[in-house]
Amino acid sequence: MSTPRSATPAALAALSNLDDPLRRTLYEYVSESDAPVSREQGAAAAGISRTLAAYHLDKLAEAELVRVSYHRPPGRSGPGAGRPAKFYARATKELSVSVPPRDYELLARLLVSSIERDTSGAVREAVHETAHDAGRSATTAAGGDLLAALRSCGYLPRVGDGCVNLRNCPFRVLAQDHQDLVCGLNLHLIEGAITASTQPDAHAELDPQPDQCCVVVHHTGFAAAAATSCRDSTVDKDVR
Repeated sequence: MSTPRSATPAALAALSNLDDPLRRTLYEYVSESDAPVSREQGAAAAGISRTLAAYHLDKLAEAELVRVSYHRPPGRSGPGAGRPAKFYARATKELSVSVPPRDYELLARLLVSSIERDTSGAVREAVHETAHDAGRSATTAAGGDLLAALRSCGYLPRVGDGCVNLRNCPFRVLAQDHQDLVCGLNLHLIEGAITASTQPDAHAELDPQPDQCCVVVHHTGFAAAAATSCRDSTVDKDVR
C-alpha cells in the first residue's frame, strides 16, 4: 500500500530542476526521443553549446529525472574508437508531490481492486464504457486531432509507417499489478478517441511492449504506406 504523497524535500528539489526553461527543454527532448540522447544531440536540439548541454543534462540525471548509459555511437568500435559516450534517456521513476498530502494512487488501487472482485463483469463493462467516453471527449476537445488527443492523455505518440506507437502508459504504476484491467481500459479509451477523430477508421489493438503503452494504433494515413508490423517499422517520425 502506498503512503500519502507530501512535498518531501528530495522530490521538490528534483522537480525544481524543471523550473529552468532550458533544462525543461532538454528534459522534454530526452523524454520524447525514441533512443538515448547524446550531449551533442541535446545541444543541437536546445541551440546551445555541448558544454552547457552536458551541465544541464547531468543535473537532470542527478535529480533522477533522466537515466544515464554509456556506449559508443554507431559505427565506432574496436581499438582507437575512444571512450564510450554518455547518453541520456527518459527515467521510469515517477516523482509526485502534493500540498497538502493527497494519495490519489491509493484511491485508484482501491477502485481497481474492487473492479477485479466483481465476478459479474458488469463493473468492468461500465469502466470500459466510461473510458471510451473519456477518449471521445479528449478528441473532441482537440478538434478531432487524434494525435493531439493522445498527447493530452499522456501517451507520447510516435508516428511510424502506417501506425502510431504510444511511448508512455499514463497508468504505468497501476498496470504493473493490474495489467489486464489497465490494458483493457487503455484500449477502450483510445478506441473512443479514434471514433471522434478525423480518422475514425483507424484500428487500435493490444501489443504490449516494455516501457510503452500496451496499445498500438494502425492507419494508412499516418504514413505513405502501411507496415505489416508497426513495432518493426524503420521509418519513424517523432510527434512534437
